[in-house]
Amino acid sequence: MKIAIIGPGSMGLLYAAGLSQVAEVVLLGNNAKNIEAITHEGVTVKRGDEYKTKKVRACMNGNYKETVDLVILFTKAYLTREALTANQDIIGKDTVLLTLQNGAGHESTLMEFVPEERVLVGTTAQGAYRENGHTVVNSGLGDTNVGAISSRFQDVERYVDVFEKGGFPCHAHEHINQMVWNKLMINASSSVLSGVLGVAQGYVATNEYAWGICKKLIREICKTACEAGYCFKEEEQVERIYKHLLNAPNGFTSIYADLKNGRKTEVDVISGAVVREAQRLGIETPTQQLMVEMVHAMEGRGV
Repeated sequence: MKIAIIGPGSMGLLYAAGLSQVAEVVLLGNNAKNIEAITHEGVTVKRGDEYKTKKVRACMNGNYKETVDLVILFTKAYLTREALTANQDIIGKDTVLLTLQNGAGHESTLMEFVPEERVLVGTTAQGAYRENGHTVVNSGLGDTNVGAISSRFQDVERYVDVFEKGGFPCHAHEHINQMVWNKLMINASSSVLSGVLGVAQGYVATNEYAWGICKKLIREICKTACEAGYCFKEEEQVERIYKHLLNAPNGFTSIYADLKNGRKTEVDVISGAVVREAQRLGIETPTQQLMVEMVHAMEGRGV
């Protein structure tokens, strides 16, 4: 299988290194310095005391002209359309697009480039952070989940098998949006709140005021998800996220990092996805709406 991974950040590097063991992989990005480093140094994955370096082809967006079987998107959500437009030459008549990006709603952008029967949606629970442009620390192991948005997509297991052979535990889901909402449950509650507060995740669980806000966010997500047909029990989710925070007390989220470094965030596909779905269903989610507004206000500060 020929695979293009767009977005050589921490997850892009991690998956490129693993999948390169079982497929022909090319990494595509827009940072010339990082692309050059990957080309000359390969991709190094650190896991505990173990270091592994894999040779992976890397090109600037638009410079790779061969069609591929699978495109995996790890770009920031707001760069998806731009990245696919720049790399249209890699999309052939049978190419499948898979989003493993944060948040929800990416499939609508992907369907601007391929029909819905060639779109896969997924989530990943792998933990990773980048040490430099070609080195990634695999800080936590977790499952990859994928599913089709069209009943006409008949061969999801083919892609599950590739991930499995590449070292990523993977599962196919008939109702993948249930998994997307499951991940939103954390990202649109404790993750976004820790970013707004500028604190590690553990603080959200141990500070009574922060935890009170977090529980309001969780309950709004549960209410919206259930109305949309993806039901979760509120108290189970509150307990799950509380334990998650206590197990990763010193963890920092992508929204935290983006705000700290003066970058645009993905809040519009995280908390914003909850708000949009709630509005469609006629549900009020004032705490989620406040998070969206707070993050955008903070983006305007710069560094």
